[in-house]
Parts: sequence; structure tokens; C-alpha cells
Amino acid sequence: MHVKEAEIVMSAVDPKQYPDTGFAEIALAGRSNVGKSSFINKLINRKALARTSSKPGKTQTLNFYLINNSFYFVDVPGYGYAKVSKTERAKWGQMLETYFTQRDTLRHVFLVVDFRHEPTEDDIQMKDFIEYYNLPYSVIATKCDKIPRGKWNQHFYRIKKALNIPSDESLIMFSKETGEGFEKAWTLIEGILAEYDEAAQD
Repeated sequence: MHVKEAEIVMSAVDPKQYPDTGFAEIALAGRSNVGKSSFINKLINRKALARTSSKPGKTQTLNFYLINNSFYFVDVPGYGYAKVSKTERAKWGQMLETYFTQRDTLRHVFLVVDFRHEPTEDDIQMKDFIEYYNLPYSVIATKCDKIPRGKWNQHFYRIKKALNIPSDESLIMFSKETGEGFEKAWTLIEGILAEYDEAAQD
């Protein structure tokens, strides 16, 4: 897909603030600083549209990025950052649960993990949450350029086993530096959008 237009159109904390265009939405969930914003920026070939921060836990809203005036990437607050208060974490948890369970236009979730490390307990809990609500999802493993290529299979299957991912196709290795996984990610996204368009026409 050639991205001609990309803009952040909404930062929301409750359903009243969500966009009402009816466009398909692809959500990105993951730990703070795992690379969700960098993933978005790489896919749309922008240096800094999605908000990146050196301070984990800074994203506190659902950020809606409108792509080609046809679908949204939705960057949700990162989890697993210890310095965020329990009260704040509970608030985020409720916001995410509301979005994930009530949003009809949510078509897919990208669970973003760090390729360098085994998934955390928070990652596993998020995966279980996504599966519990029967949401289609894929796993994006960022920062694969930080691992020697000879060890990629080892890390790939360690993540797959830890998350109990059913197929290799559901796990995409990705690097903002090298572009690894760029084409696979876009092929997956285009398929998601095509299915949504077909369902809307029925």
C-alpha cells in the first residue's frame, strides 16, 4: 500500500470521543517503549507522526491515526511500566477493555513484543485477554535487527512457544532500521482491510 495521507485525528479516553467514520481499525497493544509508535512511523514512511517518547508510560490515551482516509491505526497505552501508579494502570485497563470489547470497527489487534526478550507476564496476559474476547490478532516482534541473524530462529520460536501462537504466519519479525517485516505487515493489513470491505458490502 502506498501511503499518501496520514494524520493523527483523535486522542480519546472514552467511546464518546472515538471517530464515527465507520472505517476499519487496527489496534496496537504492547509494553511501554516496545516500539509501537516506531512501527507505525515506519509503515507510513513518516519520521515522527506517531508519538514516540523516551519516557515509558507517557501515552495515556487511545491515539487514532487516519491512513489514506480509509482506515485507522489505534495506538493504545503501553502496559507494564512500574512507575505508573496502580490507580492510573486501573484507569488504562478499563479504557482498553471498553475499547476492545465494544468497538465494532476494531478488526485486528497487533500485539507488539520485543524480539530480543521472551514475552513478559504482561504480554501473555494481554494475549490471553485478546483471545478471551475472540479478537483476531497477530504478533509483531520489533527490534529484530538487534539480534544476530543466526539466532533469529531461536528467538522466533521462543516467542511463539511462550505466547502459544498457533502458526508461524501469526508472528512477524520487524525492524524499523532495516525494514524487515515491512512487506509482510502490509500484506497482512491489506488482507484485513479487504475482508472488512467485503463484509461491509454484504
